[in-house]
Formats: sequence, structure tokens, C-alpha cells
Amino acid sequence: MPADTPAPQTVSLPGSKSITARALFLAAAADGVTTLVRPLRSDDTEGFAEGLVRLGYRVGRTPDTWQVDGRPQGPALAEADVYCRDGATTARFLPTLAAAGHGTYRFDASPQMRRRPLLPLSRALRDLGVDLRHAEAEGHHPLTVRAAGVEGGDVVLDAGQSSQYLTALLLLGPLTRRGLRIRVTDLVSAPYVEITLAMMRAFGVEVAREGDVFVVPPGGYRATTYAIEPDASTASYFFAAAAVTPGAEVTVPGLGTGALQGDLGFVDVLRRMGAEVSVGADATTVRGTGELRGLTVTMRDISDTMPTLAAIAPFASGPVRIEDVANTRVKECDRLEACAENLRRLGVRVATGPDWIEIRPGAATGAQVTSYGDHRIVMSFAVTGLRVPGISFDDPGCVRKTFPGFHEAFAALRRGIRE
Repeated sequence: MPADTPAPQTVSLPGSKSITARALFLAAAADGVTTLVRPLRSDDTEGFAEGLVRLGYRVGRTPDTWQVDGRPQGPALAEADVYCRDGATTARFLPTLAAAGHGTYRFDASPQMRRRPLLPLSRALRDLGVDLRHAEAEGHHPLTVRAAGVEGGDVVLDAGQSSQYLTALLLLGPLTRRGLRIRVTDLVSAPYVEITLAMMRAFGVEVAREGDVFVVPPGGYRATTYAIEPDASTASYFFAAAAVTPGAEVTVPGLGTGALQGDLGFVDVLRRMGAEVSVGADATTVRGTGELRGLTVTMRDISDTMPTLAAIAPFASGPVRIEDVANTRVKECDRLEACAENLRRLGVRVATGPDWIEIRPGAATGAQVTSYGDHRIVMSFAVTGLRVPGISFDDPGCVRKTFPGFHEAFAALRRGIRE
């Protein structure tokens, strides 16, 4: 290895937020005690676990495992108030879980989460006979569920804003008396639904698919021991760091050919741009070649990694155009505009449309990045900071939502690359 080539880096990342949230729902709904191995411990997942406790579920926590006593019949308490913090999975999944029980359950969330929509899910639950009422703005938190179990049957769902609406209904299906037939009229971030189906299978439920219709049988879930794989969305920042640094090599163990998360597909985008990528059975490695080509890419299915690509786009040799990402406008913030505004603040030329962003290559200069309280904006532009001195953040601590130790881990990577 030449003396000026960075040493290969191996980065151990915390568990997947998406998988941890689904696992908590499944564990709570299952018959028996479930052990979750290496769950993500972050503000979002701690908020989900706290919500389960507020509903009367027992959640035992050690540093490396969580144990959940399942209750197929629903929450243990007949009345509860649940605060969902900033967590979209918490805010969408827990009211759906509560609907399968019997009682009155009130849910509220942070101002940021109150702004995020859930009307398509609310409508679908009401169509299934659930008494769900929004206290203020229709389709937003706060809300109250007066639960009396769910009969099941046929329901139509628009999942064009978020695949989480479909995941919530899929997870509910086995808890209904007749099962569910869910016809989906639109679907964004489809790989996240595949995560849900695979995890339901691990808990004993097989979902059938007939075109746009998902058929979920009744009968409940079986408790199990379930290991949480590392977060692929979080891995995108470390893979991108390798791609923008000539000779740098980053390996993330635990994410390989059998990974559930579609966001691992971000490495295919990096490969198209010129990075060397190796996906093995239980690890993925990205190596920077010194070449980063422009491209046009559709990121509908991996839209959580759109900010990562936007943040490294100025270093490409040609324009980077990211298409079909309208749903990024209704995340923790309008991510499409947040990326555009921050790139412009760095002196980069950017154009946007309803569902696309195009970034021109060019020299960037340091500036303060506005996070809009969004963890992914901060983590993405941390990668930009590898090449652009003087980047700072107005709210660096918002990474606690999914990765409280991000800045320390990324600083260690930066040191390793430089040394």
C-alpha cells in the first residue's frame, strides 16, 4: 500500500431504526416473550419503547438486548396518554397497535411530528371501523383512538406519501378477527415494505400478494429472538465518505447480500459514479477511486439517502440529478429544499422541481448548515465537510434521533482516513 493511501476502515454501526421499530411492534403483539438483540438505542426507538410501556406492555432493557412481553389482545391498560416525540414510526405504528385493543388511548407528538401527515392511515383505520379522532388539524397529531378491536376485511390505502402507512396496516392484520386485504393505490419506498414482510415472516406470519393487494391472515404472531442488523441509511454517510476520498476504503460489517434494508442500494449509486463496491455475505466495502461522475438517478425507493447523494454531488465531474423524490418533502423537514438551500449557502448551483433536484459541480466554501432539526441533513453534510473546510451546524445534536454517537464515530473515521 503506498504511503499516502489511507488505511482501510471498519465501521461498526448501531442497529437499524426501521427494523427496531417494527421489531418492537411485533414483539408487543406476539404471544410470549421476545428478545431483541442489538436494537438501536436512540431518541426515536427509546420513544417507541416508552410508548409501549405507557400502554401497559412490559419492556426490559439491558445494554445489548431488549425483552418485550407480548400481548396479542392489545394494551394492558384501558386508558393511556402516549407522547411520540419526533418519531414517525412511533406516531404511526402505536395508534395502529392500540386500535387492536380495548380502551381509550390519546397520542401526541413534538411540533415537528405534528406537522407530518398521517391522514391516509387515519382514513384506512376509520374505514376498518376504528374510532380515531384528530383533536386539532385533521390528519395530524394529536389524536385519540377509542379501541374495541378490529374486525378486519377489505381496505384501500394511498401509500404515496409514506410506506409506513402500509407497514402499519400490514402489522395490524394478524391482530384483526378476519385478517386484512389491503389494496394499495400508490406506493413509495417499496423496499421498506419488503422489510416489514420479511420480519412478519420471522414472527410466524406469511403475507400473500396479489398484484396491488396484500392479503394478511388473522391468527397473531409468535414470540422469537430477533437480531437487529446495522442501519443501512446511516451506513450511507460512511460509504459516501469513502467515495469522495481517493484511496479511502470503508467496510461496514453486518450489511451484506442478505440484508433486509433497501437503502443498502445506495452503494449501487456510488458504483455508477465511479467508486469500487464489494458486497459480501456479511459486509459491504466501498473504496474511493478518485473518480466521481455525475449521473441522473431515480431514488424513489431509497429516498432517505437522497440527502447523502446531494451532499457529495458538488464533487462530481458532471451534474447530479436526483428524480422521483417528492416524498422527501414530508419528512422531518422538506429535505429537498433543505439540501438545495444549504448547497446554495456553500456556493453550489442548484435547481429544484416538485420531485427533483439537480446539483452542478463546483467549488464549495464553508458555511453554517441549517439542520431544520433533521438528523439526516446534519449527517449528510458532515460528509461534505470532509472536502470543504469550515462547515458547521446550527443543531448538531439532532442526530440523537437515530445515532447519538454519530459525530464521534464520524470524527474517528475522518482521523483514520487522514492518518
